[in-house]
Order: sequence, then structure tokens, then C-alpha cells
Amino acid sequence: MKYTVITGASSGIGYETALQFANRGKNLIIVARRLEKLEGLKSVIHAINPDLDVIIQTSDLSVTEQAYALYNCLKEYQIETWINNAGLGESSPVEEQNLEKVESMLRLNIESLAILSTLFVRDYSQVEGTQLINVSSALGYATYIGGITYSASKYFVSAFTEGLAKELELKNAKMKVKVLAPAVTETEFEKTAQDVEEFDYKNFMPMYHTAKQMAGFMMELYDNDKVVGIVDEGYNFNLRDQIYPILGV
Repeated sequence: MKYTVITGASSGIGYETALQFANRGKNLIIVARRLEKLEGLKSVIHAINPDLDVIIQTSDLSVTEQAYALYNCLKEYQIETWINNAGLGESSPVEEQNLEKVESMLRLNIESLAILSTLFVRDYSQVEGTQLINVSSALGYATYIGGITYSASKYFVSAFTEGLAKELELKNAKMKVKVLAPAVTETEFEKTAQDVEEFDYKNFMPMYHTAKQMAGFMMELYDNDKVVGIVDEGYNFNLRDQIYPILGV
């Protein structure tokens, strides 16, 4: 029995991606901090397909040690796809940043993602049909004034994932490694990034995608051999080869 792991599955892109994989008959391991949200998602998945096995794992991946604990507790399962979707934003000028929040963001967006990617690659790089998909951002390819540290954290995700994809390709590995780079998406992200109770996308964002649309783009990337799935300035979704220059080849 094979499983798809999705972190940050309690809402937004992770939640909708879980439903997309459920529609394809994939057993799921759904990961997030909020148990009640994961239980709700499990119920929705079983309404789609009651035969699927859905494993709930609560984990706060802004705590680096929990990344190791999460991976170790999943060793008994055969994993087919791992999606590092969990992420945190910070929308402040650098001099006004909440450094405690920044530390959590860097641990989540960078440290835990790199740890989980590395552990998965070590165990599964030569397993046919496996995929690792890391969720970056369009701001991982263009610096955003007003959110520089967040943007820089996503630059890491993009560069790390593109480089890893090439590294495994050169080793003739069987695993495919890919990066999804959304632009503004209607999720809980802006509320967290801006520390507000509510955020009205219709009033404040001239263009955006819904989480369901982005999950659809996720599946396009999953089905394709391209390394990068990125939303451009016109909010079109493009599948591309590596964008960053690759040296040492």
C-alpha cells in the first residue's frame, strides 16, 4: 500500500491537493498542527472514497526537531509522493519584522523542508514512480519589497529544489523532484503573514487564484516531466525546465 504525504494539509492549497489525490484513489498521510482540521479533511476524503486509507499526523514543522520526528514515525509506510506544502509568511519591512515570527518562518520554510526532502531522497531516490514536490512561490523568483525575508526563504526553496532535481537526474535516479511556485492564492496565508483576523482578497488583490485552482496546477505539475510549475505576472500557469543557472555539470 502506497501513500502520498502532504504537509500543511489543514487548509488552502494543501487541503485542496489532498482532495485531488483522493479523487485519484491515492492513500494519504495528511500533516498539520490543527488536529480538528485534519479530522474534518479525513471525513471529506472518505466521503469521496471510503476505501482510502487516511493517516493523520499532527506536527509543528516550525520546530525543527519535529521534522525528524515526523519522518521517523512514517518509516513503516511506503511513500510514493511527498509534498512539502507547509509554509509561513511575513509581510513587513525588514526593520519592522517580528523576529520571533521570522525565526519560525525560516525554520519551517527552509530547515524543515530541507530536512524532509533530504530524508525522503535518501530512502526513495531509486524507487520507481516516486516524486518530491516542494511548494515555493512566484516570490521565490522575484524579490518582493515589503516581504523580503519571506521572498528570500522561497528563493532557497526554488534553488534547492531545482538543484536537487538536476543532481538526481545526473545520477539517473528514478525519483522526480519538482517545485510549484504559486502567486497570490486565496488561503489563510495573508491573514497569518499580516497578523490580521480577516483578509478580503476581492477588495485588496486585483488578481489571485483560489486554492482549488492551485491544487489543479499542482496536479498538472505532478503529471508532467517539467521541473517547475510557476504562475507568471499575468497569472498564467507555466510548466518549465529549471530556471536558475546550473553550474558544476
